Amino acid sequence: MKLLRLALAALAMAVPLAGAAQDYPSRTIRIVVPYAAGGGVDSAARVVAQHLTTALGQNVVVDPKPGAATVIGTEFVARAPSDGYTLLLTGGSTMSMLPLTHPTKLPFDPLEDFEPVGMVSRLPFFLVTSSKQPYKSVKELMDAARAKPEALSYASNGTGSMGHLGTETLVQAAGAKMVHVPYAGFAPALSDLITGRVSIVMADMASIRGQLQAGTLRPLAVASAERSRFMPDAPTLAEAGYPGAAFEIWLALYAPAKTPPDVIKRVSTELSRFLASPQGRDAFTKLGHEADPADGKVVRERIVAEQKAFAPAARAAGLGQAQGK
Repeated sequence: MKLLRLALAALAMAVPLAGAAQDYPSRTIRIVVPYAAGGGVDSAARVVAQHLTTALGQNVVVDPKPGAATVIGTEFVARAPSDGYTLLLTGGSTMSMLPLTHPTKLPFDPLEDFEPVGMVSRLPFFLVTSSKQPYKSVKELMDAARAKPEALSYASNGTGSMGHLGTETLVQAAGAKMVHVPYAGFAPALSDLITGRVSIVMADMASIRGQLQAGTLRPLAVASAERSRFMPDAPTLAEAGYPGAAFEIWLALYAPAKTPPDVIKRVSTELSRFLASPQGRDAFTKLGHEADPADGKVVRERIVAEQKAFAPAARAAGLGQAQGK
């Protein structure tokens, strides 16, 4: 009799959850972006929100919550109800790199406090140098860096950024030593690259397109695992001889942990359908992104792989939690 009462109680608790998932969505959905409004991630989130509004039949709004290197907005979603009405759209560095570089323990666990809904897009990085520099290939660059340790330098858009750790991973793979020069964004970094104050920069197409067209920059490689449609003639780092150094910016959509699987599936299905469509691909191409309709399992696997891959570079840079890993 006691077992029967327990079974009935469990069933009673499950029924509201099942009903909530079946009726989802019945009100406005909020996509939190832990970056400032008007930036690249915010723009991508608005493309996703516009489509989901139509596909799900409810308003989907974007809510920027910047600050503390994406910690504020990300923690907000980690603590939100697990009902599918508060989602997070952020760059992969929040989940894969922030745990390695943040100076203190994060108030959330990327793998325990979130359920990945699916990939959104990829933003390839390109290794570029000034057209005044003598280097015509990655091999020539790294040969020079090995010949004169710390004589060459690389710029990034900030300490602990994807550009920083991604470039440091390449330098380590090449057995070279280069000086890291961090900047507050790509604009000043590229300005110093063109004048010769630094040797190379890893940056996205939106940041370098103007200088490439003007002929002031020379592309050496794309950092992605595959060649980019934005610059198909640029070899990958693997093709240049460094298969373990690939990286790129990527965006994904998340829900708080314990969100009902049916809710996750509903949003994931609509998101993937849009990203695989010509309209979805075109919308992201205009942003300088490549749409990536992969499911949540792929997102989780990528977080684990990148945390492992970037830990050595974070340790070498003396950053955050990587010191104990």
